[in-house]
Amino acid sequence: MLTQIKGLHHVTSMAANAQENSDFFTKTLGLRRVKKTVNFDDPEVYHLYYGDEIGTPGSVMTYFPFPHIAKGRAGAGEVGESSFAVAKETLGYWEERLTARHGLSKHEPRGEKRLRFKGPDGDAFSLVEVDGDPRSGWASKEIGADKAIKGFHGATLRIRDPGATRELLSFMGYQEVDHKGDWSRFAIIGGNGADVIDLETVPQAEFARLGAGSVHHIAFAVDDRAAQAEVRKALMDAGYQVTPVIDRDYFWAIYFRTPGGVLFEIATNEPGFDRDEDTGHLGEALKLPSRYEPYRHQISCRLEPIRD
Repeated sequence: MLTQIKGLHHVTSMAANAQENSDFFTKTLGLRRVKKTVNFDDPEVYHLYYGDEIGTPGSVMTYFPFPHIAKGRAGAGEVGESSFAVAKETLGYWEERLTARHGLSKHEPRGEKRLRFKGPDGDAFSLVEVDGDPRSGWASKEIGADKAIKGFHGATLRIRDPGATRELLSFMGYQEVDHKGDWSRFAIIGGNGADVIDLETVPQAEFARLGAGSVHHIAFAVDDRAAQAEVRKALMDAGYQVTPVIDRDYFWAIYFRTPGGVLFEIATNEPGFDRDEDTGHLGEALKLPSRYEPYRHQISCRLEPIRD
């Protein structure tokens, strides 16, 4: 069993409109935009990162906003819901704040208070009251630190046959802590707070189709490149096809496809989002990977400006 993985690092999804996406996460949810850069494989598309003050691993939601992208189709083989942690006794505030948003529904499953809602592209989210979470959320202009989103609580994987994914999560250091019918909960004991993965078995569901509102991949956190190398070797020894290490400027990444169809990433906590910006100004300027810097003017002209 691996011990290097601490919980989630980030979740990356797809959107149809950069401005709408930025407004929702920064103004409605009160997260901080900690980086404005571009897709490494398609520099005419933004890559936007939202999180706490410094983009602490376990707090970061990221998006590729592809203009005119078709809406995704929910189904098996995907991350079905991403959940954020908030303080106890704050769901009433959030319910009032989000009531005007499409798809809001209050639900309290499995002994925890949870508020479900939809993002601009139909993305499935929830807020979960977590007692004793020591993480500090970003205090925005409208949302105080006492009510702010602290980071991820976890995510739900929707799988046709969960057997191999259960084994993978156990191998990655997760322990099964609850099970009811077609639902199982796995957690890393003593993790980074973003350390819960729920498995939902959906044997008859169609496979999901990527599009606006879909999660592209889910990333798990390790401290550094040495820990990542150990995880990569262990996964490859176990038979997984893992990519070489890729420099993503703000972390180092490896990727592999799970038996259930979900794309997993293992990302390092280093070097962080302040490697090329002062902490006080994270997410303000357009930052480009070095190979695209000579084309800054052309790229900037093709990106729709985002108003803050």
